[in-house]
Amino acid sequence: MDIFEAIVKRRSIGKVKQDPIEKEKIEKILEAAIWAPNHFRTEPWKFFVLTGEGRRPLGRTLAQIAKENMEDPETKENQEKLKKAEEKPFRAPVIITVAVTPSDNPKAIEIEEVGAVSAAIQNMLLAAHALGLGAIWRTGKPTYHPKMKQLFGLGERDEVLGFIYIGYPEMPQPEGKRISFKEKTKWIEGDTPIY
Repeated sequence: MDIFEAIVKRRSIGKVKQDPIEKEKIEKILEAAIWAPNHFRTEPWKFFVLTGEGRRPLGRTLAQIAKENMEDPETKENQEKLKKAEEKPFRAPVIITVAVTPSDNPKAIEIEEVGAVSAAIQNMLLAAHALGLGAIWRTGKPTYHPKMKQLFGLGERDEVLGFIYIGYPEMPQPEGKRISFKEKTKWIEGDTPIY
């Protein structure tokens, strides 16, 4: 698959089949991730592959976080919301939790470590697309909750950056639309003020 075609045609696929995914494909996705650029070669990423009942602890944690924001978690409506939160990880047969573990290298800058792991996630999404899989990078407030760090045994400076839900697509690939780069780009070709 041509890289430019993959970049333009890849889309977030939120609805996937429950068919198992070959381990070799998941390993290829992880291999693609670790080739992301990272300043000082710190390799600040960590991956957790959740399958089968291995997705259950994530579901329980999502429900615990949701419960914290409820005035009365025992109402029928809130019990249904909690059950729904607990079932979220079962929307795909594989979830890869991706975390940043910033380096202790004194030259490393934390925002660059986050950038490196974000680049690794993009590599994963492109690799999944190239392998005929559907994937979506899911985030949101619960992603950054201290209970997530606890669930994955992360340190104080570490952070979960998202959950990559992966499966064989069960929806048509949506059309893409972007504002032209021309509207977001300023060419600076001489020694003149930028603004």
